[in-house]
Amino acid sequence: MIITVASGKGGTGKTMLATNLALSIEGSQYIDCDVEEPNGNLFLRAEIESRREAGIPMPVIDEDRCTLCGDCAEACEFNALAVSKKRVLLFSDLCHGCGVCSYVCPEPGVVTEKPRRLGETEMGRVRRADANDIVFTGAHLDVGALLVTPLIKEVKRTASPERTVILDAPPGTSCPVVETLRGSDYCLLVTEPTPFGLNDLRLAVAVVRELGIRFGVVVNQSDSGDDGVAAFCRQEAIPVLMEIPFSHELAVAYSKGIAIAEQDSHYRARFERLFQDIRAEVGR
Repeated sequence: MIITVASGKGGTGKTMLATNLALSIEGSQYIDCDVEEPNGNLFLRAEIESRREAGIPMPVIDEDRCTLCGDCAEACEFNALAVSKKRVLLFSDLCHGCGVCSYVCPEPGVVTEKPRRLGETEMGRVRRADANDIVFTGAHLDVGALLVTPLIKEVKRTASPERTVILDAPPGTSCPVVETLRGSDYCLLVTEPTPFGLNDLRLAVAVVRELGIRFGVVVNQSDSGDDGVAAFCRQEAIPVLMEIPFSHELAVAYSKGIAIAEQDSHYRARFERLFQDIRAEVGR
């Protein structure tokens, strides 16, 4: 089963929930899809066993043989190619590496491809005393690189069908979030009971419903703010699977990179029940 933990905005406790859920499930795999700001391993402390470069194929055009027919530029839906009087111009930051330019080129071998680095992926394990290790996968987007979704696709390829996979999505509702959600069995939307939290929860709910993915809500710092989120969930028949009130002790532990499930056995049991509720929702 693949569970995506997402949020309409940053700072709601998404990574907190994703890492603690992974720590509370036997045979889990945690994948950090927030490749621009990955911080899940601050709490999991996985031993990194391998790293490798990740990127996309970029077109290389043989200018001596190119006839300037324009088929490649016309086929490129990202407007990464333009034909001038003398040559084909490539705007590399717009290229998504789809390969359509080489496919439509009428002259064999004129358009070839070379790899372009976007970042680095890493894999490791969170060692457990009971030998029930957690598999960890993450990635780091290079400074200045603009394409996020290819790196997310790369780390998602490591998902094991034999494990419960927790995908820690980027914040917001843009393309990287949609790519993370794609193929998930369930989505947990983490929010906070504030007007900002409610506004962004509405956007996130619309995205998940459009993708046809079952979902529920977790309300962080549930004893603060107002009842707008609760009223919205009742009105829309959205299950609120967990509420996490503010705790000074847990906040201090979190600031030190200590997961709640490791700090408090009561919360570990709550995360275990959360997983059972998700399984029941998916089973229906």
